[in-house]
Amino acid sequence: MDTHCHLDAGEFDADRDAVYARARAAGVAFQVVPAVTRANFAEVEATCRRYPDCLPAWGMHPMYIDVHRPEHLESLRRQIEAWRPVAIGEIGLDLFVPGLDLATQEFFYVEQLKIARDHDLPVLLHCRRANDQILKQLRKIGVKGGIAHAFSGSRQQAEAFIKLGFKLGFGGAFTWSRATRLRALAFELPLEAIVLETDSPDIPPAWVGQGRNEPAEVAGIAAALAELRGTTLEEVARRTTANAREVLGLTL
Repeated sequence: MDTHCHLDAGEFDADRDAVYARARAAGVAFQVVPAVTRANFAEVEATCRRYPDCLPAWGMHPMYIDVHRPEHLESLRRQIEAWRPVAIGEIGLDLFVPGLDLATQEFFYVEQLKIARDHDLPVLLHCRRANDQILKQLRKIGVKGGIAHAFSGSRQQAEAFIKLGFKLGFGGAFTWSRATRLRALAFELPLEAIVLETDSPDIPPAWVGQGRNEPAEVAGIAAALAELRGTTLEEVARRTTANAREVLGLTL
C-alpha cells in the first residue's frame, strides 16, 4: 500500500492510466492521494473517482500558505461532509523552504488539527525540519493518530510520534546509501511503527535516480526495507499494510 502519493499531479497527465496500471501490476492494492490546496480538492476527487483503489485525503499543505485563506477551512469541512476521507492531509509545518511565514503555517496547521479532531479522522503530516513544533501542537490538540509523512527526525522524535498513535512514513529517501541516519532508523524502529509511501512524483528511490517517482515503486521500497532489516518481503508487505489499515481505519 502506498500511503502517500500525488497521482493527481500534472507530472502524470500524459500517462496516468499507465501509471495506475503499473501500480496494480506491482501489487499496490491502495494509494492514498492527499490534497494540498482547496483548488486541488477537485483534482484529487476526480482521480479517486476514476481509480477505485485511490483513497482521498483532504487538506491544505504548509508550502502553499500564499494561496490558503481562512475561509478555505470551511470549504475543507464541506468537502469532508461530501466525501469522508481516510485522513486530513497533507497538513503540517515546513521549516526548510525559505520565506514561509511560521505564524501563518501554524494557524492553518492548528485549525486543521481541530477539524480532524472534530471529525475523528487521522492526519497526514508534512514535518520537514519541524518535528518538535509539530509534536508540540499534537500534544495540545489530540487527534486520532496518523502518519508522519517522509519521516526524517531523530529516534527520540520517532518515539514521541509513536507514543501519540502515529506511524512513520518511509519511502525512497532511505534507499540511498548516503542516507545513513535514515537507514539506521529504518533498521532500528519497530516494524509495527512503519508504513510505506512514495510521495510520487517526488522523492524517487535510488534505482530511479533523479527521474519521476510513481506508486509502483512502493514494491521496490518494500523489498529494500526487507533487505535492510534482514527479513522477508512478504513480512514487510504484510506488516506495513496492516499498519496502514490500522492507523487509517480501513476495513477495505
